[in-house]
Amino acid sequence: MSPVALPVATAAVLHGATDLRVEQRTVWPPRAGEAQVAIFSTGLCGSDLHYYTHGRNGDFVVREPLVLGHEAAGVITALGEGVSHLHVGQHVAIEAGVMCRSCSHCLGGRYNLCPRLRFASSAKTFPHLDGTLQTRMNHPAHLLHPVPEHCSPERAALAEPLSVVLHALRRASLQPGHTVLVLGAGSIGILAAAVAKALGASRVAAADINRARLDWAHGHGIADDIYHIELSSPSSTSTRSNNNAEKNSNSKPGDESIRRARENSQHALKVFGALEGFDIVMECTGAESSAQMGIFCARTGGKLMLVGMGTPNMNLPISAAATREVDILGTFRYANTYPSALALLGAGVLRGVDDLVTHRFPLEKSEEAFTLMRKGFDDHGNVVLKVMVQSTTN
Repeated sequence: MSPVALPVATAAVLHGATDLRVEQRTVWPPRAGEAQVAIFSTGLCGSDLHYYTHGRNGDFVVREPLVLGHEAAGVITALGEGVSHLHVGQHVAIEAGVMCRSCSHCLGGRYNLCPRLRFASSAKTFPHLDGTLQTRMNHPAHLLHPVPEHCSPERAALAEPLSVVLHALRRASLQPGHTVLVLGAGSIGILAAAVAKALGASRVAAADINRARLDWAHGHGIADDIYHIELSSPSSTSTRSNNNAEKNSNSKPGDESIRRARENSQHALKVFGALEGFDIVMECTGAESSAQMGIFCARTGGKLMLVGMGTPNMNLPISAAATREVDILGTFRYANTYPSALALLGAGVLRGVDDLVTHRFPLEKSEEAFTLMRKGFDDHGNVVLKVMVQSTTN
């Protein structure tokens, strides 16, 4: 009997910093409890870009060839033993984090905190778990979520970053009528503003150092008001000499940055006409200066939601938060969000969501996709928001 020929997948594999190779890999049949998925679309995110640019994302260093990508959707091509709730030909969104399902966090519904969680395209665990920048992959069936009718694979791929936002807004206890300020108008910030508005926020504002992103968010009706953060505070010129003298005598390291953050916040709240601050501030950059500004922009009794992950250690004005009872909340990925995220995407209630994908590349040109992300603007001067890699023709 002649051996059965196994299918071959094309994959974009990272071997080191800026060393991305398109390779052919054998695709094995799905094991029990798994399904095989032909990937249609993968959205690239900031962690993918860090791995591509530096060969690491924070403390997580790539130690073996790794397929990047974790924002993806596709169609089921084969089922492993015991999988009965899915069928071949069904469109699904892929939840990338594989939890143990037996620890106290998993059993308590907070599986994003599972200590044994393996995340596709992350180098945190070893051996690494390959991501979705490939034409076909096997994945646990319970982490494949049916896509609603009339929801394209490209839109369904946004369920992953949308889940980050939904989880954060749940932790912030967003209620209809709340006012929301989003710091950082990248793809996560834009989705945060869009979801807050869809869930009943009475006012959604956005601030960023990138004016083009702010203009995009405002032009698409996602942000009611916008504020362009200058790289220096509004009063920095007039107070520089006095501040230099103070720094030389009584100032502590970090005081200057907090002073600038306070000034920027006061100016932004004045421009917004919201001098008492916002009920919820969504910090979506991970930058220290942005988190500092977020504390001052939250109203007394409000909340600062730390969504972005960047600076590992921050100097924060804790007394300004404590004396006004501003809650500072952290968030890590998501749990139990995909059904709600896909329902929102299928309902078409998120403003500008289809325009969020500004650039598309075939899998074979993944390196060009990452190069464009690093630039932030294309050759025509258009802003880059979400870059989508298309692995298989739908």
